[in-house]
Amino acid sequence: MTSGGLTDFLIGHPAARDTPVLYGVDVERTLGELTASARILAGRLGPVTGQPVVCVVDDGVRAVTAMFATWLAGGVYVPVNGRLTAREVAAHVAASRPAVVVAGPDTRVPEGYDVLREDEPDVWTCACAPDRDEPASYGPEAAIVIRTSGTTGESKPVVLGHDGVRDGIDTVLGKLRGGRSAGRAPMPNLIPSSQALWAGAWNLLFAFRAGAPAILMDRFDPVAYAGLVRRFQIRSTILAPAMMAMLLEHEDVADLAPLKLVRSVTAPLAPDQARRFRDRYGVDVLNSYGQTELGSEVAGWTAADVREFGAAKLGAVGRAHPGIDIRIAGDDGAALAPDASGEIWIRSPFATGDAAGRVDAEGYLRTGDLGRLDADGFLWIEGRVSDMVNRGGLKIVPQEVEEVLRGHPDVADACVAGVPDERLGEVPVAWVRPKAGRTLDEADLAACSRRELAGYKVPVAFRVVADFPRTEIGKVLRRDLVADFVRTAAEPSDAQVP
Repeated sequence: MTSGGLTDFLIGHPAARDTPVLYGVDVERTLGELTASARILAGRLGPVTGQPVVCVVDDGVRAVTAMFATWLAGGVYVPVNGRLTAREVAAHVAASRPAVVVAGPDTRVPEGYDVLREDEPDVWTCACAPDRDEPASYGPEAAIVIRTSGTTGESKPVVLGHDGVRDGIDTVLGKLRGGRSAGRAPMPNLIPSSQALWAGAWNLLFAFRAGAPAILMDRFDPVAYAGLVRRFQIRSTILAPAMMAMLLEHEDVADLAPLKLVRSVTAPLAPDQARRFRDRYGVDVLNSYGQTELGSEVAGWTAADVREFGAAKLGAVGRAHPGIDIRIAGDDGAALAPDASGEIWIRSPFATGDAAGRVDAEGYLRTGDLGRLDADGFLWIEGRVSDMVNRGGLKIVPQEVEEVLRGHPDVADACVAGVPDERLGEVPVAWVRPKAGRTLDEADLAACSRRELAGYKVPVAFRVVADFPRTEIGKVLRRDLVADFVRTAAEPSDAQVP
């Protein structure tokens, strides 16, 4: 079996072998138990050196076991989200060309593959496919294949390497510790993101590298999350913006003590949302920034930054980590001055080779995000280039309009996107979700927008929705809202139907 690489995050965990290091739903695993389980599964995987091993993820503890087992066996780990439709799971598995598929006793798995099912803890049965395709093959550095979030189109596979992931995590840990040694035993890392997602897997690896135990949530539930914070006395944790919104709106979650600090992950959190969370729970919210193609988090906050800048920089994603270069570029590609808005380009030693056509001659990756760097080096995210609305040549950043709408006393959340227009090319439309028990009036929303925004930025229409379509990590699927708007607008009204 293979040691080294990311396998060392398990083998080298500093906890005693009888100490719990992994908590799932109604289950916990000591370091000795998890290591033994990973070795058992690695033995069942057989010779898979350089070959992909798919895990259809519907149980976090099994996914973590499969991840380390794959690396122990020399394979490349490929998580596939078990919450996808059967068609989507089949497509992702087929695209991976796996040597083996790892699954639970009731997990849906497409036919035509060798499948290892865990019928009972550490008891694996194999169903072999007689005529399966030849597995894919990767180089020795490949560790994990992650699919991008797919907010602007089809998700794409990205191959991450052992050294790049390890070095990226070590860089973040070093910045957070400020050069100090680990000192006292770290508190558990509460991970509310599924292990099918890079946000979940990365934070699991981060916890183990820090020598901490990890607490897994397969699905986010506000009440359960608050209970875990109390049970494990969590003072610092991560949350996606959509999770923070769910907590804010839940009547039964009035307190998150002893939580003091939340790091926003998977998507930038708007400053107004960060303020609402801090005001209700007394918890500081820090953004961070990264992309799968960049291999790791590339910008974030330190404790020293919080002490020095505090609320003055609330909403920024922090400053570049060591070894990371950030450039804000205009339409012509030239670097812009501090506080000027443009497209974000980043050069990272942890970046993957899966961004063909997006990297310039100097090694900067075009992120597709809009933002600015202030005079203190803090990065502010203002949206996606692809989300920008071009209204007859006038550019509108949706996030600016959304922040205004969220300031309306009856609005819980808002999303703005451009829809096709024959005369202007695009016009902005707003989808708004009311607070519980409130009703929304389109004329009132328009008046609210006109008070705060230039006329061309005011949405031409408002649609009240119960919620927004989202990806697994909580990012709003604007393209689905636009497609539904266009389809509805094309349908004849009742008055037009003969």
